[in-house]
Amino acid sequence: MRALLILPFIGLLYLPFYNHEMPSLFGFPFFYWYQLAWVPVTSLLIWIVYRHGVRKGVE
Repeated sequence: MRALLILPFIGLLYLPFYNHEMPSLFGFPFFYWYQLAWVPVTSLLIWIVYRHGVRKGVE
């Protein structure tokens, strides 16, 4: 389950993947909103891993 925490790292590691202006979202280039989209996704993944650890008794 802890392997989920590597997803944000991989998603943001390879810069040429998201170093584009288009498609834009509400006037923001893809480069910015892609990175900002990872903030809530990362928070959700951390919460999922935490809850899984609490259920297993590993804090």
